[in-house]
Amino acid sequence: MAQIRTTHVGSLPRTDALLKANAQHQAGEISDEQLAEIVTTETDAVVAKQKALGIDIVNDGEYGHAMTEKVDYGAWWSYSFTRFSGLEVLDHVPEHKPTPEGKLELDAMTDRRDWVAFADAYADPTSGIHLADRKPWIFPTVTGEITYTGQAVVQRDIAALKEALEKAGKPVSDGFVASLSPASAARVGNTYYEDDEAAVWAWAKALREEYKTITDAGLTVQIDAPDLTESWDQFKVEPPLEKYREFSRVRIEALNYALDGIDPDLVRYHVCWGSWHGPHSTDLEFKNVVDLALSVNANGLTFEAANARHEHEWKIWKDIELPAEKYLIPGVVSHVTNIVEHPELVADRIERFASIVGADRVVASTDCGLGGRCHSHIAWAKLETLAKGAQLASERLA
Repeated sequence: MAQIRTTHVGSLPRTDALLKANAQHQAGEISDEQLAEIVTTETDAVVAKQKALGIDIVNDGEYGHAMTEKVDYGAWWSYSFTRFSGLEVLDHVPEHKPTPEGKLELDAMTDRRDWVAFADAYADPTSGIHLADRKPWIFPTVTGEITYTGQAVVQRDIAALKEALEKAGKPVSDGFVASLSPASAARVGNTYYEDDEAAVWAWAKALREEYKTITDAGLTVQIDAPDLTESWDQFKVEPPLEKYREFSRVRIEALNYALDGIDPDLVRYHVCWGSWHGPHSTDLEFKNVVDLALSVNANGLTFEAANARHEHEWKIWKDIELPAEKYLIPGVVSHVTNIVEHPELVADRIERFASIVGADRVVASTDCGLGGRCHSHIAWAKLETLAKGAQLASERLA
């Protein structure tokens, strides 16, 4: 029987104990060692829970990424402060430094065209997508040289995950750790580097250390890169497609520099269109950048394939010759709906991809991280139905 393996994108619901510990640590009430003990305990539990539900390729739920609230928006930024030098929170957003030779440059993170087009809905507290319902975003600004300072933290996370995998009876190769792409990291303000591209390359040099540390431990690193598609919506005026591809190509080059010498079998590249709930009416079609995604030195490609804006795009793979060494990790349950997908629907989605690239080159996943994007009970139910759907698809494909 062709067994469809399962995974997810990374973020899982944080426990009350973990959220409390992070808050106490940030307040100086507990030590690094005490926090590490709690992270390890909670990682043991979250890995065991994933295994019990039938998830094959698991992670630490991103429990090592510092957070103090149940809402996950802005988690990247708090994570970055514990791992990189050269960052500050300013009382104003600095003007974005232009890219060389008048190339495209991003506008403010809060000026998305979709948010402008549906401003009334986003402003309505009864709409379900009210932006003010979110906690205030705290975006850091690069005010000094970016260097990697997270050696102790990433080693703590690696040790916790490897210990949890051993207790769960799973090999190290079944574990992954999420890390930012250079382009995602570089979307924050910059007052230090001469231009946008210089900042991207600085982030790439710093992030390379984290990528290498994770993969040297035998774990897979997942590169979180919503920037590839999501940045399209951050230009106030829709840019010419080729200009945007050029803008993105530089960022792929920086990422591949950071991955140089790392086994692509230990890398998976995650693409999404942002985790906010809303119309997503100005999302870029995946077909316009999928070749760039496949040019990353990563053998796994994870992407949204279950939400209502992008589910139809499974058909693009009929016209793409997937390189022999690569495999697909499509999302078959969505993080932007509270409906728990039926296993039959999950199986149908899996079979679409298996019919094109082969069952052995499909790993069933979620569209994006579930932590903070839906209620914890719903999030875990979605992972359970993901596993059931994969089992059903496996039986059908036998």
